[in-house]
Amino acid sequence: MSEARGFYTLWLREIKRFYRDRTRLVTSFIQPLLWLVIFAAAFATRFALPANLTYRQVILPGIIGQTLLFTAMFMGINVIWDKEFGFMKEILVSPVSRFTIFMGKMVGDSTDALLQGIIVFVIGLALGIPISPITFFYALPIMLLITFGLVSIGLVIASFMGNLEGFGAIQTFVNLPLFFLSGALFPLKGGSLPSWLVDIAAWNPLTYGVDALRNVTLGAAWTPLQIQPLWIDIGVVALFDGIMIVVGTWAFTRMK
Repeated sequence: MSEARGFYTLWLREIKRFYRDRTRLVTSFIQPLLWLVIFAAAFATRFALPANLTYRQVILPGIIGQTLLFTAMFMGINVIWDKEFGFMKEILVSPVSRFTIFMGKMVGDSTDALLQGIIVFVIGLALGIPISPITFFYALPIMLLITFGLVSIGLVIASFMGNLEGFGAIQTFVNLPLFFLSGALFPLKGGSLPSWLVDIAAWNPLTYGVDALRNVTLGAAWTPLQIQPLWIDIGVVALFDGIMIVVGTWAFTRMK
């Protein structure tokens, strides 16, 4: 019971942090609007797409992936705040395993990132992007699966950092390559990109997460441009999640 209670308490704490932060909620709406309206309009004719797809349709799952990435990685900053105010030390000496502590924070932060991803999906529908609302229910578990590994990266980095400045620099260093090499803003298939870029993107776990989202939201229209079948995309993301959970648990075990 203590493990379950500890997990729930840490999860609930991260959720309360999210909805009490008005600034974060406001930016959850503004940033996706800029990408979906301004960026999509500027680059709509730059990429060759099937006739039955618009660039906005293609970029929407990518912006959802971007939102999940940036939000998930940023959540690691909570660990540094907890260190500075002594709350983390209180958690670590509690009668709860380090695995439960890590999972409580990871799932709580993943829920926050998922909520922001849902906001982006709703914004896309409000802008009239022709994607069936029913696909939301297929995309939801994939979005959650994507956040697990990404949040774990942020928590692992934060567990080794002692200040906010260092965390911000490392986070940016990791975030930007993951984002730009994921194909979030452009199709990786189709012959318009250099082969070396496609080869590097194949090692990026977010590439498979974005591809999975496009597979479920765009359906058969995305098949000519898909990176892998949906089951492979999900398998790669799940494998990455498992590895990062193991690494994250180890990182929390070494914290004092």
